[in-house]
Amino acid sequence: MTGDAYAPRSGDVTYDVVSYDLDLDYRVRTNRLSGTATIVATASTDLRGVSLDLIGMRVTRVRVDGASPAVQRQSAQHLQIGFGRDVAAGEAFTIEVRYDGSPAPRRSPWGTIGWEELTDGALVANQPTGASTWFPCNDRPDDRARMRMRIATDREYTAVAVGTRIRDQVQGRRRIAEYVCDVPTATYLAAVQIGRYGRTEIDAPVPVELWAPTALRAPAVAAFADLPRMIAALAERFGPYPQSQYRVVVTADDLEIPLESQGMAVFGANHLDSASERLVAHELAHQWFGNSVGIARWQDIWLNEGFACYAEWLWSEASGGPDADACARAHLRQLADEPQDLVIADPGAALLFDDRVYKRGALALHALRLHLGDGAFFDLLRAWTAAHRHGLVVTDDFRGLLDDASAEVLSSWIDRVSLPRLARR
Repeated sequence: MTGDAYAPRSGDVTYDVVSYDLDLDYRVRTNRLSGTATIVATASTDLRGVSLDLIGMRVTRVRVDGASPAVQRQSAQHLQIGFGRDVAAGEAFTIEVRYDGSPAPRRSPWGTIGWEELTDGALVANQPTGASTWFPCNDRPDDRARMRMRIATDREYTAVAVGTRIRDQVQGRRRIAEYVCDVPTATYLAAVQIGRYGRTEIDAPVPVELWAPTALRAPAVAAFADLPRMIAALAERFGPYPQSQYRVVVTADDLEIPLESQGMAVFGANHLDSASERLVAHELAHQWFGNSVGIARWQDIWLNEGFACYAEWLWSEASGGPDADACARAHLRQLADEPQDLVIADPGAALLFDDRVYKRGALALHALRLHLGDGAFFDLLRAWTAAHRHGLVVTDDFRGLLDDASAEVLSSWIDRVSLPRLARR
């Protein structure tokens, strides 16, 4: 049984993953990945087998609770496993999958996503359904799980992954890093970035690490110099920073866009300029919105991207640039010249990452701010992040915090095609 309506070929709703334990070995020069994934899960209904998402990798062995499964069949996108026995709803089981291959991005309606080779290394950009290009998983946004990753690479490379680093050592010609993520993490937010990276610690309100190639260390440090103030400013507005740390990885390659993962973000060499400062705020804000307060279905992507876009305007306001009201009105003028043919609360899969979802979602928040006043508005945001810390939400959960008048303000921006006006301050 498939999962999310926007990604009907990914995910299986008959079970929920408790934890992923990934033991990975990656050869940079040949782009060769071998891995063992140990998946602990619980049946959400009576079942006799499950489906795992896995694309472009060859399965070499499967075990279910230590024994060979009754059925094992691999297709282009899935690994079908038949247990040969009845598993009752609520019963736990463990699947171990050994696999190898040359990982590559998958084609999707949103472009190529997943594991990607760099000029000298590799990166992971999963959102929304790319995790299956490098490990077998239940690739649903609502199936969050704990994660452990052990990554062996060529000794001159470093693997930077989500979670707390508990090991980083050289053994012969291999360098081994190990990370544990104890907060529930969506598969699209799992990540490992591999390159010739060095670490710089940044003095900030929370532990912050900057990972960059030696040649880019100085410009990277300068580009992220305001990160401590940014964390403090957003924490004041959104509530305490919800992750145990924040890692920023800068690749030697240019990237089309930066991208967040759990407690981490990756930027390209082309993002080390003042024009990219808004992107730094955007990716940081996802640690609250998307990575802590997580969406249960892709339909509600505005709860991630609208909030992150609004954080760009809030940082502009806090850092002495145009205030959020000026930013909002400028973007409203731009939106007025674009097609008004989508509903933000349900934009459809094809328009999932349309920039209008981002900007109109941010405008919905600003309209609420104008309606409620600053004090009540930021109290609302802090209540939202506190109530759903490391949880799952849908748009109606946010509506539930609003009175009738405020709910109508929100609805005018996210439930209708036409653009409303912003109230005057």
